[in-house]
Amino acid sequence: MIQAFGLTSDSRKDLPPAVDDVSFEAHAGRVTVLLGAAGAGKTTALRLMLELQHGRGITYFKGRPLHRIPHPAREVGVLLGDVPGHPSRSVRGHLRMLCAAAGLPVRRADEVLEVVGLVSLREERLGTLSRGVDRRLGLACALLSDPHTLVLDEPADGLSARESRWLHGVLRAHATQGGTVLFTTSDPKEAARTADRVVTIERGRVVADQESADFARNRLRPRVAVRSPQAARLAALLSKEARTGRRSVEVVREEGNRLSVYGSTCADVGEVAFRHGILVHQLADEVGDMGPGAGGAEPAAVTTATAAEPVPVPASVLAAVSATARAADETDMRKQDAGQPETFESTEISGLTGTSEPAEAPELTDTPATTAAVHPGDDPARAEPQRLSDRASSETAAASVSTPATKTPSATSTSSAPKTPPATRTSSAPKAPFTEKPPSTAAASEEAHAEAAPHASIPTPRPAETVALDPSSPLPPPISVRPGRSPLRPLRYELRRAAGIGTGFVTAAAVLVVSALTALVMGRIGHTPQPRLLAAWPQQLPLPPAALGAGLLGALSFGDEFRHPALAADRGTVPRRLGLLTAKLLVSAATALTLAFLTVGCDAEVLYVVYGRELTQVPGDWISLGASWAGLVVGCGWAGVLAAGLFRSATAGLAAVVAVPVVVAPLVQAAMGGEAWDPTGLPARLRRSFLLQWPFGGDGLLVAAARVISQPLGAAMVLMVSALSCAYLVTTLRSRVK
Repeated sequence: MIQAFGLTSDSRKDLPPAVDDVSFEAHAGRVTVLLGAAGAGKTTALRLMLELQHGRGITYFKGRPLHRIPHPAREVGVLLGDVPGHPSRSVRGHLRMLCAAAGLPVRRADEVLEVVGLVSLREERLGTLSRGVDRRLGLACALLSDPHTLVLDEPADGLSARESRWLHGVLRAHATQGGTVLFTTSDPKEAARTADRVVTIERGRVVADQESADFARNRLRPRVAVRSPQAARLAALLSKEARTGRRSVEVVREEGNRLSVYGSTCADVGEVAFRHGILVHQLADEVGDMGPGAGGAEPAAVTTATAAEPVPVPASVLAAVSATARAADETDMRKQDAGQPETFESTEISGLTGTSEPAEAPELTDTPATTAAVHPGDDPARAEPQRLSDRASSETAAASVSTPATKTPSATSTSSAPKTPPATRTSSAPKAPFTEKPPSTAAASEEAHAEAAPHASIPTPRPAETVALDPSSPLPPPISVRPGRSPLRPLRYELRRAAGIGTGFVTAAAVLVVSALTALVMGRIGHTPQPRLLAAWPQQLPLPPAALGAGLLGALSFGDEFRHPALAADRGTVPRRLGLLTAKLLVSAATALTLAFLTVGCDAEVLYVVYGRELTQVPGDWISLGASWAGLVVGCGWAGVLAAGLFRSATAGLAAVVAVPVVVAPLVQAAMGGEAWDPTGLPARLRRSFLLQWPFGGDGLLVAAARVISQPLGAAMVLMVSALSCAYLVTTLRSRVK
């Protein structure tokens, strides 16, 4: 289930907050709707619940805040807006990429496609999908990890009636299987048709929290439901008589032979049908403009409307909730450090919106952990009287908290079969702000527990685990926006991301074609060194086409993540994680080496076909030249990856690659005095100094690597990659500290 307490957004300048003290519950096995007009605060409330926006409050998903769930994507499915995927990626490829990010088997993508009915469209590109298909794909992304909770923002917005019925059927099936469904809508008819409970929000506040039958009875128009085989004729006659009598009557044709008549009565409709000899199969008054099958799971239940202001929550209850959440966080972290498994307790608080639900967890006095003055080492004979004393104090506090209040016409709440007496209060009563529990004695802790007992079953920590909080803060606990999590299988995710679109293949083909043409032109002109001819690197260009292509592919690997944040769709930004960075560097290096090898091979083949063998001779120092060529291409790819991940832009990544030969290399050359360092005797000096034994051929490889670094361009590339790596690490560590 979902429990939201005191959700309040940060206000901007002198404007009131978009969401102010919103509290409600969404139970498992039921569909709950947040209803409100555009700008009422529905989306802001969802973003606060999902910790996507700064504010105040706390939300529990099955008794745990979102940041305390190890893998939130596996337990909470989210759909906010359109699917943020690359337009050139296929539907199936997008889901398979998300499977790698969530650590799921690839067959799960095909299973979800069957659930949402997109098997025939699995090869369609995301940029060509219609609104209805995009909604289906978004629902597939939310259902991918089979979560127990679904949180959706306007899922039926822009859909046809048929697509909306299908969507609501899927949500109802998920709730029937024991899941929790919460979605927002601005259509009261949709809320009445599909929801078990409707929470109405106006101007950022909860104005009603009702069962769907109550909502339909009191907030929608009454009508007369008619079924007749001559529905068209009857509709025409009713409209004609309404015009003749100058009465305001609206007749709506529903599916099949059904009519909905507004502004009339069963007697008037029946009289018209009798006079004209029209057969009528059904003639009944219906409460609410809901359509067939409305009214939730129990349409026979008739209760009085609940349209009250949010009921103030006792300060002690909210203080206990805040203290419990923070103490539980520290307890879990200590258990994780000690290698113990995490244990979570369910937290349920009722009485926040004028209705009271039974608590699923045991009462406070039934567990030894909730007795503040009893310790594990105490005598059991002394512990039992203490528990009885705590229970008596809890009952006394319950009588003082649940005092009857004067009922107002807009704030009445009655239920057909209440299990616990609701805590009703007048709407004019002052709201009790959140107050955090200060460090106090055991008696003060027991008093707070006793006041909270009638409202909730709150897992209270032992006295040794109680955290001292600021008693002067009148606000609920703050909501911090935390970065998204790294993919569970980063290398597999990066391979599917890179191979799922044609950008990389098109770029590689363009590099090969440009390199071949450049090599032909250079061979025609002549007077070009053999290494530059095979690499298609004219003296006038700062970098060869292969190096520029590798840098572009590296920049796009992180740039596309920020432009189309499919990895962190609910957070809008890609996390800077070392695992993701390592996967991108490995894939970028493999791509750069492949591109470098294909470039030399294609250039040599083209030169041989056009000019013969004389221009394709292998240089004598091909080992050193090959190492220099591979280092240059791989360095450009890495520079593009690091710069794009650091500055969150593919353009910045490509600019960093071009800046190496244009800006950094001249500075390095000036610092070196224009002379290159000769590393010929380096292996022998290292052996004498550190007593190192190189494997066979190690001297040649070491000299080749040192010669590459000693060149101005090689030194500039090493300097650029090192600086970008350090900046990336510092940024990652700083975000983790925050």
